[in-house]
Amino acid sequence: MMLTPLERRRVTTAVALLMLLALAVMAAPVFAQSGAPAHSGGEASLKIPDLAQVQLLGVNGRTLLFSGLAVCVLGLVFGLVIYTQLKNLPVHPSMREISELIYETCKTYLITQGKFILVLEAFIGVIIVVYFGALQHYDAARVIIILLFSLIGIGGSYGVAWFGIRINTFANSRTAFASLKGEPFPVYAIPLKAGMSIGMLLISVELFLMLCILLFIPGDYAGPCFIGFAIGESLGAAALRIAGGIFTKIADIGSDLMKIVFNIKEDDARNPGVIADCTGDNAGDSVGPSADGFETYGVTGVALISFILLAVKEPAVQVQLLVWIFMMRVLMVLTSGASYLINEAIARAKYARASHMNFEAPLTSLVWLTSLVSVGVTYVASYALVGNLGDGSLWWKLSTVITCGTLAGAIIPEFVKIFTSRGGRRSTCCRVSWPATSAPTGSGW
Repeated sequence: MMLTPLERRRVTTAVALLMLLALAVMAAPVFAQSGAPAHSGGEASLKIPDLAQVQLLGVNGRTLLFSGLAVCVLGLVFGLVIYTQLKNLPVHPSMREISELIYETCKTYLITQGKFILVLEAFIGVIIVVYFGALQHYDAARVIIILLFSLIGIGGSYGVAWFGIRINTFANSRTAFASLKGEPFPVYAIPLKAGMSIGMLLISVELFLMLCILLFIPGDYAGPCFIGFAIGESLGAAALRIAGGIFTKIADIGSDLMKIVFNIKEDDARNPGVIADCTGDNAGDSVGPSADGFETYGVTGVALISFILLAVKEPAVQVQLLVWIFMMRVLMVLTSGASYLINEAIARAKYARASHMNFEAPLTSLVWLTSLVSVGVTYVASYALVGNLGDGSLWWKLSTVITCGTLAGAIIPEFVKIFTSRGGRRSTCCRVSWPATSAPTGSGW
């Protein structure tokens, strides 16, 4: 099967990222022979203990984490299957043409930003060399590891941002076309599918890379790998997030100016600034949050690893906590995917043929279903993994900490809906009906 130039570039980018990761994994054991740095402080000097020294659920911690790699692959497959489904949905040629035009302009923006990020990385690379090499007296091999994994971090943020803009431009035109039938359910289901695809792929890629560092990089070099990875993904996310917001505003202002010049509405199809406005919205609302989500998930993971290794002195306990926290993350991938499939089946049975629906209802049920399932799995898995840790009560205390964060993610939107929901007490939005007879007719549709 012949690949288009764009598909060839995607494959080349993916292969390059995998080769970079493989190079880092293969090079680390060689670099490990060159000795430890003279300075022992900082996250880059953290040493990961042998994960195989502790038995959990009848297997050692290292073997248990290998199952996490399989779950990450399932998450990637889940995201790519939804991507294919969205791409193959029916769409009007005119709508597809507009969404492809928006994607092409966003792609130009991404390519420009990629070049800019590499320039920033050159400056950051100099700082890394000066700080870790000259000031902290790290050996050359360790500094190279940090630089190498900073590039992997950038590649991760950049890759998920590109995936986010691609799948969202698919979803935009497919949702618009589906709405012409006058049925509300596809208008809810298609954007949610796009969001789940991005979320699952983002988390799976991030978790896969971090597990690879834990499992395949020697413990002495895992610290530099994690710190370099965090630096790179933070750099990529910061540039894409900030620049994406600026790009959104500039494009929006351009559309407003065209409205003034031509005396036509801002969203009128005759306004030449509409495409720029749509491009800005897609770039700002897809590229930035995707890269930012990747960075946030990764940096918090590095922070947790640092906290465990610095706060706990016993290697066996360190291993238990490290395996526990990463298995929690692995299980969250499974619970999120399962909750989405269950909620989608319920929503489809309830709203598939409905002429009216409250779009917030299935979204709210998805948030609460995922939260409650995650909370239940957290307590059960924590008891199984660290039930014998400490005085025997640590498992439920740790689970409760996670539960507070999980429930906060569900409760906060409930308060926000007071001001933003169409049914909120302080909302000024009106209730919009969706009559089936509102769909345009004619052979063109």
